[in-house]
Amino acid sequence: MAYSTELADRVRERLSLENNMEIEEKKMFSGLSFLVNGKMCINISHENLMCRYDPELEDEVSEKKGFLPMIMKGKQLKGYCYVEPSGFKKPDDFEYWIKICLDYNPMAKVSKK
Repeated sequence: MAYSTELADRVRERLSLENNMEIEEKKMFSGLSFLVNGKMCINISHENLMCRYDPELEDEVSEKKGFLPMIMKGKQLKGYCYVEPSGFKKPDDFEYWIKICLDYNPMAKVSKK
């Protein structure tokens, strides 16, 4: 299994509470991605969340429990991270990660197809 179906259900359930958002699920990054209004917002990769958030929050989010930087081609990709299960086990922590992803979504650029 490339991603936790239980975590996917948890994200799916939380996103279903949002109004006026088009939510699409797409298999990508060896996991399951949740696109909000046509933009990658949050991803499930194995047991981890992969979050897309405002790069201005990098210092804040890097201090959170479970944070893992996203490294691509040997460099840290600001505005993206992985979060280990210890970082979203508690409901308030899970909500934090979902909220920063949803808050950034309107500002995020649409990926090239």
